[in-house]
Amino acid sequence: MAASLSHRLRTQGALLLLLGAGFALSGCAGMSETVAPAFADPGKFQLYDCKQLEAERKTLATRTAELQRLMDKAQTGAGGAVVSELAYRNDYVSVRGQAQFAEEAWRRNKCRETPPEATPPATPAPTAGPASRSGRAAR
Repeated sequence: MAASLSHRLRTQGALLLLLGAGFALSGCAGMSETVAPAFADPGKFQLYDCKQLEAERKTLATRTAELQRLMDKAQTGAGGAVVSELAYRNDYVSVRGQAQFAEEAWRRNKCRETPPEATPPATPAPTAGPASRSGRAAR
């Protein structure tokens, strides 16, 4: 009976520790916007031209959205806040910092979005209808 009680107390203690860590780490989530630039190289984008910056901004936006989806998905499971923080938060903060510096370089260089390439409207191919095949012309 004493061993069972001891085991139960250790299990509950571990669970409380895990929950406490989750709450402590989730408090850091609000700081990610102000701390993000500390995890990125501020000079990385200084020599990029607008075309390179445009591609990098799109890549960083895609990666940020992907990490956000992964964190949201992780938080739905048991201990999800802890899993989310431990598995994805550092990458998320780093990517957000890079995105901030890329955005600053974009504005500094006065870049503009490349308009999507206009594709010419498709012209319908002439079709050989039954009248043209039989040699009869429209009257």
